[in-house]
Amino acid sequence: MDCPICGSDDVEILNSKQKSSKKKLMEEYLLKCEDCGHVFKDVISLKKPKPYRLIISEQDKSHRTTIELSPSDELKSGDVLLSELGQIEVTSIEVGDKRVNKAKVEDINTIWANSIEIPARIGFSVDLHGEVDSYKLDLERDFEIAPGDVVKIDKHIVKVHVVKTQERKLTSGFAKAAVITRVYSKPVKFNNYDYDLTKHIIKKTKGKK
Repeated sequence: MDCPICGSDDVEILNSKQKSSKKKLMEEYLLKCEDCGHVFKDVISLKKPKPYRLIISEQDKSHRTTIELSPSDELKSGDVLLSELGQIEVTSIEVGDKRVNKAKVEDINTIWANSIEIPARIGFSVDLHGEVDSYKLDLERDFEIAPGDVVKIDKHIVKVHVVKTQERKLTSGFAKAAVITRVYSKPVKFNNYDYDLTKHIIKKTKGKK
């Protein structure tokens, strides 16, 4: 939607309304160019919504269902949609035999997503000099963990050294539980701690490094 006067695509939507026929939807926009101030109308033809295959991960379970989307729209990883199982966040998109981060909806075979209406499940490892106590925790999705945090978990008081997320490993900063896959820690000889994660443990295993 470019300004017909100056060609800028920096526009503000002042109003919109939808019109429909048997075959297609029309979206009419009233727009204002942010560069030159010109006010103009533009009409976009939209295809009617169709069902697309959707796989939703809920921690250790997957649900196969469908979701209705307009083929004219674009979908990308990180988008939040409302499904029959509640709000979900798109994690990847399958087009043909490839996984992509962004695609036009009409080209999509399968949408992969995570539920954002349940706690985040993360791994938490305690390095015991040759052995490892490993835990699975369920945390609120916006719970923040940072390298340097001193934490009580089970019978240990530990210091967080690395926070591994879906994208990278952090040795500074912080991450929210929603994107954390595993936290790595080592015991410390402190009696004080920043917070206690013991009540959030759902599973514990022991193993060697």
